[in-house]
Formats: sequence, C-alpha cells, structure tokens
Amino acid sequence: MNLARLETEFPAPSYRGTQQQALGKIRDAFAAGNDVVLVRAPTGSGKSLLARAIAGCARRAGEADPQEAIGAYYTTPQVSQLDDVAADPLLSDLQVIRGKRNYSCLLPGETDTPVDRAPCARETGFDCEIRHRCPYFSDRAIASNRSIAAMTLAYFMQTAGSDAFGRRDMVVVDEAHGLAEWAEMYATIDLRPRTVPVWEEVSVPDIDGVEAAARFADRLVDVCTRRKDTLVGAEELSIAEVTERDRLQELISNLNWFVSDYRDPGSASTWVVDGEGADSPVTIKPLNPERYLTHTVWERGNKFALLSATILDKEGFCRGVGLDPNSTALVDISHTFPVENRPLYDVTQGKMTYDQREETIPKIARLLVQLLAKHGDEKGIVHAHSYAIAEGLADRLREFGVGERIRTHDREDRDAQLASWLATDDPELFVSVKMEEALDLDGDLARWQVLCKAPYPNTRDSRVARRLEEDRWGWYYRTALKTVIQACGRVVRSPEDYGRTYLADASLLDLFDRSRSAMPEWFAAQVDRMEGPNLPAFDPDAASGDSGDSGWPERRERQTDPDDHPLADVWGTD
Repeated sequence: MNLARLETEFPAPSYRGTQQQALGKIRDAFAAGNDVVLVRAPTGSGKSLLARAIAGCARRAGEADPQEAIGAYYTTPQVSQLDDVAADPLLSDLQVIRGKRNYSCLLPGETDTPVDRAPCARETGFDCEIRHRCPYFSDRAIASNRSIAAMTLAYFMQTAGSDAFGRRDMVVVDEAHGLAEWAEMYATIDLRPRTVPVWEEVSVPDIDGVEAAARFADRLVDVCTRRKDTLVGAEELSIAEVTERDRLQELISNLNWFVSDYRDPGSASTWVVDGEGADSPVTIKPLNPERYLTHTVWERGNKFALLSATILDKEGFCRGVGLDPNSTALVDISHTFPVENRPLYDVTQGKMTYDQREETIPKIARLLVQLLAKHGDEKGIVHAHSYAIAEGLADRLREFGVGERIRTHDREDRDAQLASWLATDDPELFVSVKMEEALDLDGDLARWQVLCKAPYPNTRDSRVARRLEEDRWGWYYRTALKTVIQACGRVVRSPEDYGRTYLADASLLDLFDRSRSAMPEWFAAQVDRMEGPNLPAFDPDAASGDSGDSGWPERRERQTDPDDHPLADVWGTD
C-alpha cells in the first residue's frame, strides 16, 4: 500500500472533528509494520470516509508486478451500511456488488424473477443473448475491475476462491466488532426438515458428540450428492428445483468443510453439537472459526483495516478471529459529541433475567407510560431484546390505553414497520427487537430510547455454555457491553444532535461494574454522569397526548439540507 496517498484519498472536501488526526494515527500504525490496524472510532467519526481513504492507498496496477495483488475491498456485515455507502455521493467510486437474488432478470416474461432463479439458472446450456446487459453480471464485471469493490461480508465470504474476486492489496472491514460472531453464524450448519431437502431419505441417529456428527455428515453428503447430481443433469428445472439444487450444493460444501476442519489436527476450531435425540434436528456450530476466517477473509488481502466503535479488547478480539496481536495495532479515535448531549438515565425497575422478568415487565410498562408523558411530542424507541419481551410490553401498554402511540413489529413485517415509523412525524414509541446496531436515528427521528434488558449472550447456546465452562467470563461481559454501546449510539448522530437513553434493567448497572476496564473513555464518561431523571407521575391520559416537557433546550428544526450542517460530510456514514 502507498501510505503517501492517505490524506489525498480522503473523499470529503475538508476534515471534520478528529478525522485528520485519525488518518495520521492510521498511517503511523501501518508504517510501523503492522499488517492489521484496528480502528476504534465512535459514532460521528466518519468511519466510511476513513475507510475510503485507507482503501485508496491500495497498490495500483502501475505500481505492481503482474503477479502482485492490487486494489481494495470494502466490506461490512450490515446491509444497511452498504446501502448508505451506495447512496453517499462522496463514496461514488466504490463499486457495489450484491448477491444474485438482489437483481432481476431482463428477459421478457422474467422481469420479476431474481437472477439466481432466471432461465440461465434453470435450463442446462441456456445461452443468454443479453448476458452482457444482465444487471448482476454487469455489476460483477465492473466491481471485479474497479480499484475498490464494495460488498456485504456474507457475499465477500461466499466469493472466496472465485476468479472474479481474488486476493487484493487492501481489505477494509467496517463494523468489524462482530467478525467472529458473524463467521460462527455463517459456518453453523442447521440440519432439520426445512434446511435439508433429503431429510425424509436419511435416518438421523442419536448424535452424542462431534465424532458422531462427522460420521452422519459423511453419510448425508452422499445422499445429498446423489439428489444434486440428478437435478444438475436435468435439462430444465422449476424454480422450486433450482432452489433445492442450490441448497443441496451449499449444504454439501458446508458439511465437507465441517468434516475437513474437525479432522484436521492443526485446526484451531472447536466444534459443538446440539441435538435432541434420534430423528431430531441437529445443529453443528464452530467456536473461534480461525480456519474459516483464514480462507474467507485473511487470505483475501495483504493488509487489513478493521473499523468499529466497539472493538473493546485487542487481545481478545485477535484471539477470536485468528489474528496475531504482534502484527496488529489498535488506533483509538476520540469522541466529538458533547457528553451532555448523550446522557444515560438510571430508571431501573428490577432484573430482566428469565425467572424475574414476569415481575419486572409490568413495572417497565408503567415506566414507559411516564416516559411517553415526558416526551409527549418526541419519537422514541424501546430495545426490547426479544419478541417475548416486546409482546409483553406492548400488551400492557395497550391495557393502559396508550396503544395509539405504540408501534410494534414481528419477524415478517420488521422492515416495513421500521420504514413506516421512520417516515412518520407522529410521536410514536417503536417497540423494537434487535435494532441496537446499524440504525441511524438522527435528529427528530428519535430523541429518546429505553434499554429493557442487559443483552447477555444466551447461556442455553452451546457455544456460550462452552466458553463459560472455560471460565471466559470476560468475553461474556464484553459481548454484552458491545451491544449496549452500539444501542446507546442510535439516537445521537452528530455533535449538535441530542437524545436520552434510559436503562430499565438493573442488570445493566452490574454489567457496567463488571466491564469497566473494557469501556472506551468516552463511554465511561457517560456512565459516570448517569443519574435518575425527574419523571411525571403515572398518568395514561397524559401519555396519550403531546403535552410533554422533555427538558431539552428549545427544539431545533431538523436539518433538511445536509450541506447546511457543520458535519455534512460525515452524516449518515456510521
């Protein structure tokens, strides 16, 4: 990489906040000989702009021998983050490529068919006369030849070993804090009737360990291969058969990977198996899938920049993803948002552990009525952690008579309800599940939020249980803290923005005590300032109107022209 280009590759016309200092720290970290630089950058740092500057330093064709890697990848686990990159005019030279299912066929009569189900996928030897105009293959060809190709982490991992997307000089991973968890999720193999097309053709034994799972995997591969070969040999397939063929190919690949990794004495991965007995579903999960990440990520580049607000422990992060801490640097970027604009409030109502939540949920519901009254003309969001908690809160809020100000969602209408809530100017409270990350609630999109439960990993998950058996409690607390910090950043998106975060679960206070040493300084400052708010009395009638008094200074009109804002070039980039 050519570090001399770092500042000139910064895409904005000027620097904001600490961006110039951040580039200096990043340059020094790479110049010191590190192959990997972790950039811990809080909300408002303009991580995507920093990422673009780093990617722009990748070696170019004129600077390399023919056999040397050139160009860069930009990748992120979050689809919404990639959407933001695609829409940002400052990042227009990042060529975005998505999976086939995101593109529609152009052939007559097929315009509603995703490319992965188009005639070229259904018919053997199909010669598409307009393949050169196919939106997927066109984007792929452009991205494979552009100096910076941008894609989701899932697509990036899936294209490991492809001719189109080989090794490049630089790989930039945005929102990289969950890299180990994403890799574990992608490498997990879930075997049940809806995921195994030949389920009825196999007899599932009582799998009592990883060795038994490997033997079953070998047998299942044979059955899947026979069925897949039949489908591949057919002249034409229905869309359902194409779906089955692709699922079988993916399943065969995943099972072979598991068996190979498990039987490799040099592999650092530990596999665990969840099963409920003969003829029952089986889930095969990896711990610390170092070899998987080596193949899908670390062998794809010469240098790496991993950016996130919540890489809390360098040694632990490196251990979890298979990096050498001695060739990895951690760069810290300070927060530019005034701490008084992002306060935390202790409104704890009790613990939300499984055995205590029935007692605590009604108390939190009453608290929400008080908060609705206080924020009578402001939108808010509840991070409910689970659908069961969300349903319990929503039911009680409706019983209290404030249902008209409440919006909920389920798994099917999640995106539609979120879009509708973002679009409304009404002071609704959105009771959400798993929206602690990648949600930009700038300005009046939300002025307050409630964290209902300390987001500890589920101890009933065999991977979590295995880690705790190994006494890895530090990992357990850091994982929960990462989610809390991510959640706290949803409602304050710029130095002039402001929003309150209310903590309703008493276990959050215990989490802060146990994870204090892992906190970034800027978040510790929020915790140190935490206090109890003045709330109105419980009055559902007051909560249903717009007579609240939030206590903020006079409300500023939300900016409609981002060019008017002093941080115009970093808005919406985190």
